[in-house]
Amino acid sequence: MAGVSVDEAMRRAVELAARGLGTTSPNPVVGCVLLDADGQVVGEGFHAYAGGPHAEIVALAQAGERARGGTAVVTLEPCDHTGRTGPCSTALVRAGVARVVIAVPDPNPLATGGAATLRAAGVQVDTGVREAEAEAGNIAWLTSMRRGWPYVIWKFAATLDGRSAAADGTSMWITSEAARMDVHALRGTVDAVLAGVGTVLADDPRLTARNLRDGTLAIRQPLRVVVDTEGRTPADARVRDGAARTWIATAAEVGAGPDGRVDLPALLAALHGRGVRAVLLEGGPKLAGAFLAAGLVDKIVGYVAPRLLGAGPTALVDAGVTTIAEAIDLEYVDVTQVGPDLRITALPRKREG
Repeated sequence: MAGVSVDEAMRRAVELAARGLGTTSPNPVVGCVLLDADGQVVGEGFHAYAGGPHAEIVALAQAGERARGGTAVVTLEPCDHTGRTGPCSTALVRAGVARVVIAVPDPNPLATGGAATLRAAGVQVDTGVREAEAEAGNIAWLTSMRRGWPYVIWKFAATLDGRSAAADGTSMWITSEAARMDVHALRGTVDAVLAGVGTVLADDPRLTARNLRDGTLAIRQPLRVVVDTEGRTPADARVRDGAARTWIATAAEVGAGPDGRVDLPALLAALHGRGVRAVLLEGGPKLAGAFLAAGLVDKIVGYVAPRLLGAGPTALVDAGVTTIAEAIDLEYVDVTQVGPDLRITALPRKREG
């Protein structure tokens, strides 16, 4: 029976890693496939939740003695430190693995060094296999660790002519139930959902991840963050209920920027310190504009309904653009129909200089 190639095994490891999305933070998503000396799959694993066994440990437990002389294929460099679990580098050496293939090096200064430990023990280490795919699957955690603040996704819903509400202020519902269910699934993959106090005052949202069909809450809820410069969030606002943790981020607590409002970079740094690696920015248009103007948005997910309003508030306000030459250029990475609506995913292009 023919063995599995390292490339095929890494593709599978990337698929396994994705199963942990939304439950591993502040840890990364990681997948591992173990091949025996003949190239047969003898173990698979992924990191399922923070504090739980790492992907390599799960795969080694499955493989047992069959791991000896084999190859471990892993999406992220095995950790080299003792936290709530022991170092995976040492576990691989003890198991007698002869080769470790790594997609992406670990940027976490507390955990990096696994490759060096493995090589020092005589294990062959190869890197860069399917690196782009593994990077994309772990982009929020990797980005957060490399720069010290969370990966920011701006989500909006609008009509085809860019309106987020009608002229009279009504906005329920711009998009379909299918699109709203998709948003709740997206909330379940992040660590925090962010909204401005204006949105809270106007719409009184829950900002929880729910199953819209029966109203039940997802098991894991993101932190709800209200950007509220002056502390105007009402005591009876739904974001203050007991369904999830909530932080009312005021200028007095976080610090004020040059405009007197909550300092956004300081806010993101504080969230990173709380273990937040991915943030979903949901509203409103002014807050989104401030994030975009500051260059703090990493990805945009827009739900566009096949409807026209012709008047009413727009999905984005004051993004720091005054002339066409200053437009924020985007790169489309996905366009998918969700019910009658389109979900458009785009990345802001980095500006020169």
